[in-house]
Amino acid sequence: MDRSKVVEIHPERVGNVSSSSYPHQVPGVSGAWDLETFKKNLSVALSRWTSELCEFDLVGVDASIANAIRRTLMAEVPTVAIEHVYIWNNTSIIQDEVLSHRLGLIPLAIDPRKLNFKLQDEANDQNTVVFTLKAECKKRNTGDATIEGRYVYSSMLEWDPKGDQAELMSDSPPRPIHPDIVIAKMAPGQAMEMELHCEKGIGKDHAKFSPVATATYRLLPLIEILQPIPEPLIPKLIACFPEGVLERGGKNGVQVANARKDTVSREVLRHPEFEGLVRLGRIQDHFMFCVESTGVYEPEDLLPASIEVLRNKIALLKLALDDMPSASHV
Repeated sequence: MDRSKVVEIHPERVGNVSSSSYPHQVPGVSGAWDLETFKKNLSVALSRWTSELCEFDLVGVDASIANAIRRTLMAEVPTVAIEHVYIWNNTSIIQDEVLSHRLGLIPLAIDPRKLNFKLQDEANDQNTVVFTLKAECKKRNTGDATIEGRYVYSSMLEWDPKGDQAELMSDSPPRPIHPDIVIAKMAPGQAMEMELHCEKGIGKDHAKFSPVATATYRLLPLIEILQPIPEPLIPKLIACFPEGVLERGGKNGVQVANARKDTVSREVLRHPEFEGLVRLGRIQDHFMFCVESTGVYEPEDLLPASIEVLRNKIALLKLALDDMPSASHV
């Protein structure tokens, strides 16, 4: 284990938190960045994958890179959301502004690659997708107390294709991702009718454009059993960690079963009898990501999408640097 890559966990502080990824930080080690060494150390391993969630390990990068990916996921991967609501009629108890806000937060299954950013342009079929919503609550003519149309659901949004959209988006017609989101609850005699304009945007402008519900990472915990643990203390030591982290066995009487489950609570450091027997830390360049999609993107597509955004920003920066006048021309 390279101790220079371990964040030390002490009872009252943490140690070795500074990055060592620059030349001559470690005695006897060059530290100069090398592409081949970077490619050799870099790895991405999928640990959990569901229809909504993706957990993966990113190993061999600096914290600045991991955090850039996380922030890009939340704030710069584009999606499409409701931006303008034109209300023709709303006699429900919900105010127009509150209703518009609720509508804007509904995740939409619209491929953002098929739309342009509107910016200052007029709305057209290249930058805007239109939905209509019409609902009415009334009593049935059956003589009982049954009420029809009490709830307004997201499934009641109807896509109104404009221009070439019917052909362009025929493989996946725009729709709400979750059809059972309750937009409003109405009483008999109440109704609403409106037109919704959806635009392409990024989470940096508004959270409704963010493609992720959560995007977090944490460093892989490191638990080292330094010396044999006396038999009477083994149950207490195991109980200091979340269930499944430690188990009986190994040359020291206790071994690490699954360090990923540890929350690094430092409970073991509170007990003087374990001083010098257990050492805690975190691996500096081993990031455990947890990314939950809102449904706009498949979970496995989120990481490539964020990296594509980062690559485009780097390419733009490189062009700007290339256009800068050299020192000899200043």
